Amino acid sequence: MTVALMWEARATEGNGDALLTWAKSQPLDAEPERRESFRAPQDRVLIITWWNAPYDADLPELPSPPADLVTRPPHRWRFESA
Repeated sequence: MTVALMWEARATEGNGDALLTWAKSQPLDAEPERRESFRAPQDRVLIITWWNAPYDADLPELPSPPADLVTRPPHRWRFESA
């Protein structure tokens, strides 16, 4: 089964590039099958990692960024392949 972990955060004004750089540089305790980074208006950053694992597997996730980079804690979602 493929599980996708999504991590999304909104940067403080003008810090979208810094948040994206920070998120892309974060190591994970294991290597996902795939990892992609996205950006959107309002300095939003989205990171998706794909894993070959059961839906409820204990998988490494990105940490919360430094408080001065974000307007709120990151949102996290877990999806399974359909």
